[in-house]
Amino acid sequence: MFNQPKGLIPAALSNMGERFGYYIMNAVLTLFLCSKFGLSEEVGGLIYSFFYAGIYVLSLVGGLIADRTQNYKGTIINGLVVMSLGYLILSIPILSTEQNINWLLPLTCFALFLIAFGNGLFKGNLQAIVGQIYDNYEAEEAKKGAEALAAAQKKRDSGFQIFYVFINIGGLVAPFVAPLLRSWWLNAHNFLYNADLPALCHEYLDNAANMAATDMANLNGLVAKVTDGTAITDMGAFCTQYLDVFNTGIHYSFIASVVAMLISLVIFIATKKIFPTPGKKAETAAAEYTTEEKLKMAKEIKQRMYALFAVLGIVIFFWFSFHQNGVSLSYFARDFVDTTVIPPEIWQAVNPFFVIVLTPVIMLLFGALSRRGKEISTPRKIAYGMAIAGIAYLFLSLYSAYMGYPSANDFTGLAEDDKVKAGWWVLIVMYFFLTVAELFISPLGLSFVSKVAPKNMLGLCQGLWLGATAVGNLLLWIGPLMYNAWPIWQCWAVFFVVCIISMGVMLGMVKWLERIVAGK
Repeated sequence: MFNQPKGLIPAALSNMGERFGYYIMNAVLTLFLCSKFGLSEEVGGLIYSFFYAGIYVLSLVGGLIADRTQNYKGTIINGLVVMSLGYLILSIPILSTEQNINWLLPLTCFALFLIAFGNGLFKGNLQAIVGQIYDNYEAEEAKKGAEALAAAQKKRDSGFQIFYVFINIGGLVAPFVAPLLRSWWLNAHNFLYNADLPALCHEYLDNAANMAATDMANLNGLVAKVTDGTAITDMGAFCTQYLDVFNTGIHYSFIASVVAMLISLVIFIATKKIFPTPGKKAETAAAEYTTEEKLKMAKEIKQRMYALFAVLGIVIFFWFSFHQNGVSLSYFARDFVDTTVIPPEIWQAVNPFFVIVLTPVIMLLFGALSRRGKEISTPRKIAYGMAIAGIAYLFLSLYSAYMGYPSANDFTGLAEDDKVKAGWWVLIVMYFFLTVAELFISPLGLSFVSKVAPKNMLGLCQGLWLGATAVGNLLLWIGPLMYNAWPIWQCWAVFFVVCIISMGVMLGMVKWLERIVAGK
């Protein structure tokens, strides 16, 4: 398919379940933690940061395990099983109370750890196998001559882009699941959905006597809306019931993640025989090296690893900015955007939708430039991606400044009638630019790693790429801090500056990186 080597599409289909679960968590995790346990945005963002950092840190561990055991396929299967167990624990609907939160919140965090660990076993190793598919393909084409090899090498970037499109199909569906199940469960109990109500319910249950007059008025107004004007005689009982029903619907969405994992498991087991094993190839090749060749390889490996770490240092700041989609940008969708028609979680579907739609366009663009002899190198594409991410945040910063938005804390404290919320188009524009940036960086970054990684360290190097993502994710909690403390435009301006500085540094290294990739 797409004139690519055998195994690419089965590998991508095997990854769809993981992407489904990833985007479920991306859409609901921070909002779910706040609505279920009454956590602040800062604490919810901190748990999210550690969870997403854990996914990528543990990918380094997963790569080491696969490289040491030479059992990439078994490690991938174990990862899918462990992820399924984590989602299964999360799917159990238990009402959070003062009496059980001391064990229920840790249990939830343990389930998140299982998902992160399973993801670590799975993610990098499947990407290493895809890289090996292209190594084998290029080796076969090299036997036909230099021209055939050059044509094969050009397919690697487009192959990883195709891989990225297919795995994002799961991500396109996932963000719709939680809102649909939650709304269905709310309607079954004669309630309507409102994004602002859970926080007010927790505030009432925690400290009704000292609740601000504005917050109490907002609570009464929203209760009248979600109950269609039904009189409420016991506000405490209503708040408890609404929170229980609201969050139970989200718990059910994790069952869908379990099913998605099992489908991926079946696909991978059914097709695993066609996948190469990176470790075995490297071990065979090592036996044929002379002492001089090994010394030369050691020098080349150093250069390659220096280049890899240089790029990893840049992409840290991309993921720090991009993965705000699950924290401060999710809070923005909930607090500053009109959610009466579209729940905030559904906006997470915009990113995978644009991935699927825009990838063919970008591939055509890169292909046209290549045919004209103006091919853009992978390192240069990554630099351009940082610039495009900067444009996304520049747009949101200018819009927020134009609207005169204060910090989120000040905005949510206003009476409902005083809040001027953004239209849906703002998030569409934002995610358009962020997705284009992602397509210039994420799949092409994976391609870059597969090009420079020493052949006996494929799993480890893919894990290092994901480890750099982990470092970026460890910084995500900074977003909610700025979001709640500063005028919103200043928060987005910080991400703009980070992206532009990263672009400049990357452009300064481009020629050196191009030489390393070319083996010069």
